[in-house]
Amino acid sequence: MPTETSPGQNSRRSSVSESEIAHFSALAEDWWNPRGPMAPLHAMNPLRTEWVSRHVAPLRKTSSGPLSLLDIGCGAGLASEAYAKLGFDTLGIDASAAGIRAAEAHLAAHPLPPEAASLSYRNGSAEDLVAEGARFDVVNALEVIEHVNDPQDFLIMLATLTKPGGMVAVSTLNRTPRSFAVAKLGAEYLLRMLPVGTHDWKKFIKPDELAAMARRAGLRMLDIAGMSYVPFEWRATRDTGINYIAIFRRD
Repeated sequence: MPTETSPGQNSRRSSVSESEIAHFSALAEDWWNPRGPMAPLHAMNPLRTEWVSRHVAPLRKTSSGPLSLLDIGCGAGLASEAYAKLGFDTLGIDASAAGIRAAEAHLAAHPLPPEAASLSYRNGSAEDLVAEGARFDVVNALEVIEHVNDPQDFLIMLATLTKPGGMVAVSTLNRTPRSFAVAKLGAEYLLRMLPVGTHDWKKFIKPDELAAMARRAGLRMLDIAGMSYVPFEWRATRDTGINYIAIFRRD
């Protein structure tokens, strides 16, 4: 990992892993099938997006209009559509052209309700937006950081894309024996809830590691919660042993 770097410094290495993009591109056409390979994300999505929405509520009090939100690694737009419905002017970006095509096709076939905020999609990377000087009130990366080339560089980019005083949301998986048994062996090989090869357990990130990398990127952790399946729904809990979500502020 790189040495300490200021949030404004450009990353030296692309965050995009071509093998990861190829894997998820192959799933793009079936992404919106709630019983398909992305079924766990469908089930988890309301918890993730509503948790983030609640935690960024202080920003709404000082904003004259809808908050701008960047959904990095948006895939086919599950979270992006949810955020627009929650009132965020949302940009979903993904390095997978197939994923963005699926997102745009779903939006065209299922238009957002009139009360929703704006939603647009872009095929590209976080580096593209950094080069353009883009800034957002909220930057969101759900189940993305465990798939990038360098998590530290990735967090620096998230901070760079966030307005001062804005917030960054990250969800990922903890690197524990239990996550290996449940999220890797169980979900991919035994229950076939996810396609084999979806995750590399060695790239899972412990909460203290995430917090330390975030501090080096100029981000301060405000809260963290486990995401646990409690029949028959996903709930925010104190158990961060497998899935967890965290919110940071760029001061």
